[in-house]
Amino acid sequence: MAVMSADNRRIEGEGTPEADWQARGKLEAMPLISHEMLVAPSQHAVIVAPHPDDETLGFAGLMLQLAAAGHALQIVAVTDGTASHAGSSHWTPEHLARQRPRESLEALSRLGCQQQTTVIRLGLPDTRVAEHESTLCDHLLTELTPAHVVLTTWRGDGHPDHEATGRACVRACGITGARLIEIPIWTWHWAAPQDSRVPWGRARRLPLDETLLAKKRAAIQAHESQLSVDPATGKAPILPDHVLARLTRPYEVFFIDEPSAPAGRAYP
Repeated sequence: MAVMSADNRRIEGEGTPEADWQARGKLEAMPLISHEMLVAPSQHAVIVAPHPDDETLGFAGLMLQLAAAGHALQIVAVTDGTASHAGSSHWTPEHLARQRPRESLEALSRLGCQQQTTVIRLGLPDTRVAEHESTLCDHLLTELTPAHVVLTTWRGDGHPDHEATGRACVRACGITGARLIEIPIWTWHWAAPQDSRVPWGRARRLPLDETLLAKKRAAIQAHESQLSVDPATGKAPILPDHVLARLTRPYEVFFIDEPSAPAGRAYP
């Protein structure tokens, strides 16, 4: 994958090695948080995923904990991920439109959450969510109340669809009073431990034990289209090992609420 934002937050190459993230001890210094603090027993979790795998990569551990606590889960699948393999005669948009939603359902099955999860697919165009932010926001306005917690990708994550999804969720939560919680996914690729553009003050760490982490890893393996070399083009997997290493730590990181924008850049 090579995705470029308007600044230097580039999703290309191998990005910041996981060893660099671990060497500084910054991640382990983040305050811990529990699933009850993220989503209280009286609240309803809505996961807004730009692509069919973002819910697994970002929220699988939390989903497992919420499901075990008796929560029903809702996933709003913004796109069907049809643009992940540009120019491929094997992974065509039509093939991906069938395959990637199936992979998401298989991932939910491997987590054991499928019976407790409702999936709503909006079918917005992959890589062009920014053109349809109002459509996404309008949909969320019909779903959300102050009793909802919206979990989505951070509006500064570096991928245009992740950012557009985050912005739409910010607006919808602001109007409805729902709580917003964001998660970095591609941030781990382009950022560095001391990067002032990342809202570290809002970061909290949700621990995952060995059982939860093993289930998350198994669920990620359901996203076969993203994990193998494209047989038509020979291009590397969308999610190679160095990317997965940053997303399969024994904890998940969340940006909670919105006390202030990160230094150096405003994310309204």
